[in-house]
Amino acid sequence: MARSKIPSGWRRWIYPATYAYQPENGALRLAKKMVVATVGTSVVLVGVVMIVTPGPAIVVIPAGLAILAVEFAWARRWLRRVKAYARIARRRGWKTSAKRGV
Repeated sequence: MARSKIPSGWRRWIYPATYAYQPENGALRLAKKMVVATVGTSVVLVGVVMIVTPGPAIVVIPAGLAILAVEFAWARRWLRRVKAYARIARRRGWKTSAKRGV
């Protein structure tokens, strides 16, 4: 007897968004991956452009990585690294601003 991918009981009610869309067909899975890749790459590229033009690149690039992390393991690793650097920068920023008396 094959097990269903959608859990029964309390997990389905607590985490409804997790199990809302699980394509069984390989073509649907590939289509979802392509859409995520296109949207995530577009957001990251817009963030890279914002580095040289006015805009919140520091917010947009991690948002694009978060979109890509839905489907790709390499994006999850990069997103963890970006979060670690953000924590370090935040700690250093608070220490230097406290020394300056700001």
